[in-house]
Amino acid sequence: MKRFGSVLGHGIERITASALGPYQTAVVRIGFAATWLLFLLRELPNRHELYGPDSPWSWDMAQQLIAENHAFTALMWSDGRIWFEALYALAVLSSVLLMLGWRTRTMSVLFMIGVLSLQNRSIFMGDGGDNVIHLMATYLVFTRCGQVWSLDARRAARARTAPVGRSADADLEKAAQPVDRVGPVLWWALGLGLSVVTFMGELSGGWLLVFWGLWLSHGLWWAVGRRAPDGEGHRLLDVIVKLAHNAALLVIMVEACLIYATAGWYKIQGSRWQDGTAIYYPLRLDYFSPWPALSDLLASHGLMVMLVTYGTVAVQVAFPFTLFNRRVKNVLLAAMICEHAVIAVILGLPFFSLAMIAADAVFLPTSFLRRVAGWTARARGALFARLSRGRTVPVQRGADEEPARESAEHARVGFPS
Repeated sequence: MKRFGSVLGHGIERITASALGPYQTAVVRIGFAATWLLFLLRELPNRHELYGPDSPWSWDMAQQLIAENHAFTALMWSDGRIWFEALYALAVLSSVLLMLGWRTRTMSVLFMIGVLSLQNRSIFMGDGGDNVIHLMATYLVFTRCGQVWSLDARRAARARTAPVGRSADADLEKAAQPVDRVGPVLWWALGLGLSVVTFMGELSGGWLLVFWGLWLSHGLWWAVGRRAPDGEGHRLLDVIVKLAHNAALLVIMVEACLIYATAGWYKIQGSRWQDGTAIYYPLRLDYFSPWPALSDLLASHGLMVMLVTYGTVAVQVAFPFTLFNRRVKNVLLAAMICEHAVIAVILGLPFFSLAMIAADAVFLPTSFLRRVAGWTARARGALFARLSRGRTVPVQRGADEEPARESAEHARVGFPS
């Protein structure tokens, strides 16, 4: 009993003292933001037919559906082309900034708004990966996904190492610290926009509480951290934020397991999966054959089709249970990532595969991710050194030392530029 209490106390201390999985949440953030960004850019010429005024799922039909399911989409606030173009641009911009990790708390909310607005406007557009992006965009709002590999991490590291005055006066040293002006301006601008939308009656019920709650919580966090960074109030808020992060991280992991478990168990019930021929049929469809010769080559080998069919079911059903064994989990994780890469090429579903790989990344080992960060930092340093050697313009003394110092700083905070 004493041992159980000790373990329980250690677990509680761990989830309240730190935001777990900083590298994993950073990879999830980058992966889903990049996937959504690439999709938006690829469909840029077709955006009006997919989600805009020229969509077969007309604005009136979408409005009727939204009235029934109460889903959130800002595209229902107006049917004008200018409003659609503005929201599409917001979705692209928020994806870029979230991927880079600039103001991740704010960008995660804007990213969610962009994803929900477009996907809920035309719910029949997508290939399955859109559902994963839909869910993860909501979960990311509650994570601290900018702890590493982000511009926020770089700014925080520079603030910690910024020189202060030599005076022993604490007030002077506090005044010498860099002041964040962008955050408050962004917060006030978004608050003004939220007030206008609320006054117009476009938000109501649960979504009204969600957005106002997020806005107020961000303001409270900044105000308490600015006035009393070492006070009891800030420590309490920090514990709450870490609990929310760890809970959202757990939800992301459980969601990924549910996706694989339900897919695997449903496959078991299908006769084509039971006789080992299920993979053969999509390979013979022109819609899923961007490389016909490659699809025909795979479909012509019956043993390969059977092994891939049974292997897919076995991996998906077994994966949630392998989380209790790290080595087996890592092997199956690598197998699933390779499987999604093959699906992207052979079946022509790149965004579905990218979304699933981004979801799988939450289970990647921290040691592996740190190793990747080290490789990236060294490659970046080598690139800077090569570019410096190739310069013919004289460089002022000390200029060559800055990239090396910045690279070392990024390696320390885990930022692979």
